Amino acid sequence: MHDAAMLAESGFLRDLNMYAFSPMGVPLCIYGDPAYPLRIHLQAPFRNTARLTQQMELFNKSMSKVRMSVEWIFGDVINDFKFLDFKKNLKIGLSAVGEMYFLGAILRN
Repeated sequence: MHDAAMLAESGFLRDLNMYAFSPMGVPLCIYGDPAYPLRIHLQAPFRNTARLTQQMELFNKSMSKVRMSVEWIFGDVINDFKFLDFKKNLKIGLSAVGEMYFLGAILRN
């Protein structure tokens, strides 16, 4: 299933709309990859690279570095806990994939 479809099915955007606010009511957001839809609580890189300003390019570059480090952590979790590689071992809907991955991430850190 595509990431955007899984996001839509998860209800995560609904939860962000309900709960992702600072104590003063300012919307908080998370940063995702370009496959995700742009929303107040879900941001992504600027698109249409032919029309980006220098500030937009700098933003994309700095956020790309953050995304890479997060992707490395995902890889570290899978390397340390091989059974969590759901593509090879686990079956979504038949295994507690989310809970096991969450535990592996906590143990890894």
